[in-house]
Amino acid sequence: MSNEQDIESRRRFLKVAAGTTAAAMVIGSLPRFARAADLPPVSESDPTAKALGYVEDATKTANAKHKAGDDCTNCQFYSGGPTGRGPCQLFPGKSVNAKGWCVSHTLKKA
Repeated sequence: MSNEQDIESRRRFLKVAAGTTAAAMVIGSLPRFARAADLPPVSESDPTAKALGYVEDATKTANAKHKAGDDCTNCQFYSGGPTGRGPCQLFPGKSVNAKGWCVSHTLKKA
């Protein structure tokens, strides 16, 4: 095999390896998104939700601990997107409304 063939063979190997790595990363992240979408919504009548004063709409809470602008999207326990529903560490196996709120709300650290 000539030196040029060796170089071309290495290039082909590196391209395939890079493509495989990128595909594995994309495929590996898909189940996490699918699981978040498949989580059942937490109900305000859920015992944990009641204990934490969870509400689906932060603007409708009468709790004195609520501050204007606080909702799940800016809480460190929420890992969903800015709209819709997403997972919350305080409600394992369930999703919360992005615009919801509870007394355990803790601002995300910048």
